[in-house]
Amino acid sequence: MKLKQRLLVVPLVLAATTGMSLAPALPVNFHAAATHAAGVSAPKVPNANALQKKYGGTTITWVGDAAVGNSHVRDLLLAAEFSKDTGIAVNLIPHPSASDAAYQQLARNFSAKSSDIDVMMLDVVWPGAFAPYLADLKSALKSSIPAQSQSIIKNDTVDGRLVAMPWFGDYGILYYRTDLLKKYGYNAPPKTWEELGTMAAKIQAGEQKSNKNFYGFVFQGNSYEGLTCDALEWIASSGGGNFIDKGKVSINNPKAIAVLNLIGSWIGKITPRGVTSYQEEDARNVFDAGNAAFMRNWPYAYSISKDPKSSKVVNKFDVATLPSANGHVPVGTVGGWQLGVSKYSKHVAASQELVRYLTSPAVEKFNAIFNSNVPTIPSVASDPQVRATNPYLKPAIANVMRVTRPAGVLGTRYNQGSQAIYQGINQILNGQDARNVVPSIASKLQRLVK
Repeated sequence: MKLKQRLLVVPLVLAATTGMSLAPALPVNFHAAATHAAGVSAPKVPNANALQKKYGGTTITWVGDAAVGNSHVRDLLLAAEFSKDTGIAVNLIPHPSASDAAYQQLARNFSAKSSDIDVMMLDVVWPGAFAPYLADLKSALKSSIPAQSQSIIKNDTVDGRLVAMPWFGDYGILYYRTDLLKKYGYNAPPKTWEELGTMAAKIQAGEQKSNKNFYGFVFQGNSYEGLTCDALEWIASSGGGNFIDKGKVSINNPKAIAVLNLIGSWIGKITPRGVTSYQEEDARNVFDAGNAAFMRNWPYAYSISKDPKSSKVVNKFDVATLPSANGHVPVGTVGGWQLGVSKYSKHVAASQELVRYLTSPAVEKFNAIFNSNVPTIPSVASDPQVRATNPYLKPAIANVMRVTRPAGVLGTRYNQGSQAIYQGINQILNGQDARNVVPSIASKLQRLVK
């Protein structure tokens, strides 16, 4: 199986093999994003000379982040620095923006036992499913392991093998327009889902008098993995469980049904009808255009929303924990990405060095400042410079209760289970009563649990 290479990746390979300057060949937005980094440069590679002697001239393929916000540009900067310092050419290919499509891309590659991909990004819920196809990193990266979050290291360890290294974390947060809350008499973001609905309706009614494209709330409503994450937050924060609890399917309960019907009732009212096709960037584009009061998204959006080159809401927004049902605590779905090395790679050792570099404290700090990614290294997360540029790391937000998708229970069947969830929830958002849909979701999950 051969991956289709994009012209975007060619300069990195040429730079490592011919010494060609990167500047003329890189896309325009590369330079814009580099300027946006406010003087933060991609870190140098430690021990580069030794790596040059061992692996110089090697070419490895890295399936990196999607072209979402500044994520792909961040990868370009890091790959260029690694190639320049070590002589290891990096063929960088962005993965599909939808997590489940990215999963299928890797599944096809692994099933073919292909060596086309050397290093790849892995969603936090994938290590169990892909463990048989991944190289054990424990020995090669043993010096890097103690600095990392040990709970994520545990997540990435399967049958005693460290099949991936934590790269950056994620959790759902609420973005809100501070200027509009003040304008309409609110002194704090909503604490409950009902308050969000009320506040969004009031702000929308006022703003639509001069802007018909304005809505109260946007989120990820498309039929894909992102909706599984959003729905878990709605349900868990309402006392409705986590889809599967203690090994038993739990989604079919009155509290889960009530909050799903509540969110469904907002479609076409305080959310645009098209939200049922929104993924992360769709929601962010609406919010950054000044056309929404509230948005559910991941921390990556923060760095873009505060960039005057791409956003109309600079200095007009802040972030908070997501709401919850009255009497319950807010939650954030655990997201995040790891880096793994294919056991079919022809350059496992050189690939492990790229992973070592990308998951180092220096690069995690760069990621946090440049792309508002959540560090998986605790010392980086507490760095004053990182906290100053990322208010989502304030304890009140960063310490939100985290909820996990049922990957541990479903294992290799997780993708099927998530599909059953997000397809069913999308039906509810498109007008079906949750009372008629949730039992079907539960039945499909039950077949996968057995």
